[in-house]
Amino acid sequence: MSRLANRPHRPRIANRPNRPSSASRADRPIRIGPRAAAVLVLVTLIGIAAFGWPLLADRQSGLLAHSQDAPWLFAALLPLLVGVVVATIADDGMDAKAVAMLGVLAAVGAALRPLGAGTAGLEPMFFLMVLAGRVLGPGFGFVLGSVTMFASALLTGGVGPWMPFQMLTMGWFALGAGLLPGPERIRGRAELLMLAAYGFVGAFAYGAVMNLQGWTIIPGQGQAISFQAGEPLATNLARFVAYCLATSLGWDLGRATLTVVLTLVLGGTLLRALRRATRKAAFDAPVTFDPGAETAVDLPLAGARPATEGEFGGSRR
Repeated sequence: MSRLANRPHRPRIANRPNRPSSASRADRPIRIGPRAAAVLVLVTLIGIAAFGWPLLADRQSGLLAHSQDAPWLFAALLPLLVGVVVATIADDGMDAKAVAMLGVLAAVGAALRPLGAGTAGLEPMFFLMVLAGRVLGPGFGFVLGSVTMFASALLTGGVGPWMPFQMLTMGWFALGAGLLPGPERIRGRAELLMLAAYGFVGAFAYGAVMNLQGWTIIPGQGQAISFQAGEPLATNLARFVAYCLATSLGWDLGRATLTVVLTLVLGGTLLRALRRATRKAAFDAPVTFDPGAETAVDLPLAGARPATEGEFGGSRR
C-alpha cells in the first residue's frame, strides 16, 4: 500500500491571531502603498492647479476660458482615479471585498445626497464620507468621495462643468477624515466629537473650495466681492472671503450643522458596523497556501487487497 498525497492545498490566512476579543482587535484601514500614494499626490496637485491658477493669473490671461476647461480636467481625472484603484490593488491594499464595499458605500452616498439637495444645503452624504474615511483610510476615502459624487451626478442629472471639481473636493473631504490622528487610541465619545468637529469644519471648507471654482469665472458681482484678475493675491483673497460670507454662509452652515447632528446621533452605530465589516473582510490579511495543511490519501494500487473494516478497528454492522 502506497501513500500518495492527492489532496489540494488548503488556503489559510497568514499571521492570523488566536481570536482576540473585539475590544482588543485592531480595525486597520486599507493601507496606501507607494504607487497609490504617488497617484494621489499627482491628483491633488492637478486639483490645486485647476482651482487656484486664476488667483495667480494676470489681466491678459483670458479667464473666461477657465469655464471651458472642466471637460479636460474630467478627462484627466477619470484615468487618475482608476490609477489610484489599480495602484492600491497592485500594492495589496484593495481586493474584491474592498471593491465591493466601495460600490455599496458609493451607492448609499449617492442615494443620500438627493434627500437634502436644494434644501438649505442639507446634504446627509457628508457624514457618511467622514465615517467611511475614518474607518477605511485616506486612500479608500478619496476614491469613495470621488466615485460617490460621480454616481450622484448621474443619478440626479447634475452633470456639468462643476462635476469634476465636486469629485475632487469630495475626495479631499473624505481623505482628510482618514488622516485624523489616533484611530487605535481615540474611541467612544471622544472620537465622535472629533469626527463631528472635522465634519463641521470640512463642510465649510468644501463650500469654500467650490466657491473658488465659480467665483473666478462669474463677473459682475460687485466691486467689493468680485474677482479682479491681476490684483495682489491678498486683495483677491479678502474679496473671496467677503464673497463667501455674502453668498453661501447660510448654505454651508446648514450642511455643517446636519453633518454634526448625524455624526453624533448615528455615528457610533455606523462606526461599529463599518469596523465589524472591516474585521470580517480582513483586508490586510493576505491569503496564502500552507503546504503543511495537506493530508495523505490512501489509494489502492493494482493487485492490492482492499483493507477490511476489522483491520482498522471497525465493526461490521
